[in-house]
Amino acid sequence: MTDVYLNGTFLPLCEAHLSPLDRGFLFGDGAYEVIPAFAGKPVATRLHLQRLANSLAALRIDMPLSPSQWQDIIERLLAAHGAEDVAIYLHVSRGVDSRRYHGFSNQLTPTVFAMTYALPPRLAEGQGLRVITEQDQRWRHCHIKSTSLLGHVLHFQHGKDQHADEVLLFNQQDELTEAAACNAFVVIKDEIWTPALDQQKLAGITRQVLIDCVRKDGVFTVREGTITRQQVMEANEVWLTSSTRNVQPVISIDDQPVNDGQVGDIWRVVSSLFEQHKFSY
Repeated sequence: MTDVYLNGTFLPLCEAHLSPLDRGFLFGDGAYEVIPAFAGKPVATRLHLQRLANSLAALRIDMPLSPSQWQDIIERLLAAHGAEDVAIYLHVSRGVDSRRYHGFSNQLTPTVFAMTYALPPRLAEGQGLRVITEQDQRWRHCHIKSTSLLGHVLHFQHGKDQHADEVLLFNQQDELTEAAACNAFVVIKDEIWTPALDQQKLAGITRQVLIDCVRKDGVFTVREGTITRQQVMEANEVWLTSSTRNVQPVISIDDQPVNDGQVGDIWRVVSSLFEQHKFSY
């Protein structure tokens, strides 16, 4: 039976229990990270832990463990999987209070939970994602990797109901923000574009690594800025990035093909770059 980590103890998942007064349960009051690991080797652990610290700081929750303590937990969880590809899920809530009350005490002890789960299978050669579009209905602090994911869940489920792999989101100005669970990139006239970071978007680790890889390689230009719906629909290529998806191509949007509806040549180059360098961060 798979062991998980909960508040200092490794135990079987079926034995891990939380108080109903945990603010993570009552309010979604917490933050999380997902670190992919391939053949037992995690990707960009330092960057993921730094983003977790940033999210917790924005929520006024103290980081409960040191980097070395997190690393020990990650290594022990991975040891049970050998060469499998898994995701490491880290979750910190504000902790258990004595009553349900919106205001929070600074004296609470954070709840710390960690587990692993299987990564989704990789796309077959030449396969791409089919997505739909919606106006972004999530809260306006998406730069925090909060456990309050109801907006993301509703968007993603709507896409699933429409037999789509993901949902591209646009703000009230019809500008691309991200997808329900991914960052987005588009190729416009051989330049790679991604929305500039602000409170409408999460600073994705895969996004960061990909931008860095491409800029160091120097073959393609990467720009961060405003991308309109029209630009997305007319783009040569569209990609989605996340810790569990890596870099995946989109071949149709709202049942309309992206360019010729085939996986793009620039994606092939950039995806290969990412695979070569993803363990360097």
